[in-house]
Amino acid sequence: MTPLIFAFKLLLGVPVALVLALTAIWYIWESGNAVLFDSFAQKMFSGLENYGLLAIPLFMLTGEMMNEGGMTRRLINAARVFVGGFRGGLAYINLVANMFMAAIIGSATAQIAVMARAMTPEMEAEGYDKGFAAATTAAGGLLAPVIPPSMMFVIYGVLAQIPIGDMFLAGILPGLLLAASFAAVIFAIGMVSGFPKGEWFTKSEALSALFYCLPAALIPIAIIGGILLGIATPTESAAIASLIAFLIGWLIYGELKPQALFEMFRRTAVNASMIIFMIAAANVFGWVIIYEALPQKLAALITSVTSDPFLFLLIVNLILLFVGMLIDGIAAVILISPILLPIAMNDYDISPYQFGVVMCLNLVLGLLTPPVGVGLYITSSMSGVKPGRILKSLWPFLLAVAIILVILSRFPWLTTVLTG
Repeated sequence: MTPLIFAFKLLLGVPVALVLALTAIWYIWESGNAVLFDSFAQKMFSGLENYGLLAIPLFMLTGEMMNEGGMTRRLINAARVFVGGFRGGLAYINLVANMFMAAIIGSATAQIAVMARAMTPEMEAEGYDKGFAAATTAAGGLLAPVIPPSMMFVIYGVLAQIPIGDMFLAGILPGLLLAASFAAVIFAIGMVSGFPKGEWFTKSEALSALFYCLPAALIPIAIIGGILLGIATPTESAAIASLIAFLIGWLIYGELKPQALFEMFRRTAVNASMIIFMIAAANVFGWVIIYEALPQKLAALITSVTSDPFLFLLIVNLILLFVGMLIDGIAAVILISPILLPIAMNDYDISPYQFGVVMCLNLVLGLLTPPVGVGLYITSSMSGVKPGRILKSLWPFLLAVAIILVILSRFPWLTTVLTG
């Protein structure tokens, strides 16, 4: 009965956090094990007793301060220095700027919202098809869950009980591989449709753009450098990055006013609390998973089909693709990790880092695919392009992601070589 209640509430559109908590309550009542009610609140709270979770609001705050402090615009200008002169230069600028932003914001939805507003009108003004401009921006948002720091990696690392810093390292090569595949898609489309010719900056313009971007570049350097050198944990790096973003926006660029801090703190608190509540609710939902022995039952089913880790990951990719179309990526990570990760590790000897990268990248595809497609509608809202038109130009990028997922599933070293 419990699985039916769970599925029914999801189909009704009940928020995932409430679905998890109410399903756990229903299960306790149905099982007659009422003593579990006494520790319900304690179990929820214990799900939040993880230092790594502090990184979530801190990375969100860093993104807020970047947008408010004018750093996004300067990063886009710096990207123009490196790729602006190629034919279709503005499309490559969009991609490189998305890579910069992914290394700072760590949230696909936030990145799509920022970049769609900044890049789509500019690409349209230079003669690009509006649907393609919006699709390129939306696809760039898929870099956020893979290029560190990534909020999905933070949550997965907490659930999988693995070092978040190592999880960030696992995403570097896949992130670069994904960006290269997007560049190949842009090149191929440009060969067919004939993009406008780009213009290189003059030497003085290039130096000026790079000089004004240098302070903003300190943020990803502080985040990634601190983790790589072992100077700071991901949470400490996020705190340092938010402080740097505030000081740069206020004292150097002069666009971030101290009086705007309260509103940024409020937005961060509201957005982070939704994610934190989902994690707390997932902790009590773990009772259902444990008592119903879901991983063991699913493992018996899947291992009867195949014993090959690669085929297992292909099956998981198909499952995740379907789940990601219906449920928000972060919610899906919280739901699925406790069920599928033990099977991957215990029955197929798959690295938790490989599994995490594949899962997070796959689930974020749901942002851009109907019927939910939150990222698709954010892009549409910010750019003024209809979702259907965006989707028509988006499919080559989605195909590229599917190919990368197969490659990451086949070659585990791509996700484990940097983690030692």
